[in-house]
Amino acid sequence: MALRHRDSFNEINITPLTDIFLVLLIIMMVIAPLLDQQGLNLLVPGTEEVKTPKESKVIIVDVEQNGIYTIDGNLVTSENLIYTIKEQMIKKKDGLLIQADDEATHGAVVKVMDAARNAGVTSITVDER
Repeated sequence: MALRHRDSFNEINITPLTDIFLVLLIIMMVIAPLLDQQGLNLLVPGTEEVKTPKESKVIIVDVEQNGIYTIDGNLVTSENLIYTIKEQMIKKKDGLLIQADDEATHGAVVKVMDAARNAGVTSITVDER
């Protein structure tokens, strides 16, 4: 019986691996510009009080602890927040001031910020009452 001597596997073909990396690189180059989202300009107040002049062109949204929203003294439901902000933007184009109660939830404030962003507000200031 003659023993056959098999040739050992000495080389690795890296062409398929290179092809996969090039395809992944091209996919990342195409998707990367789409990931850039425009953020909001937020002004966080310091230790001094945020003062609004009498002839202010800023929309003022009060957020109460139980999730009640008031815009310039008028009660607004969470569903109508975006529509009311859009209506107010016609007269007041300088931005939005969110005055949150000490006990207001983070989610309630974020809901106002989302509605403002969707309404087209570019400048938002958050203040704590």
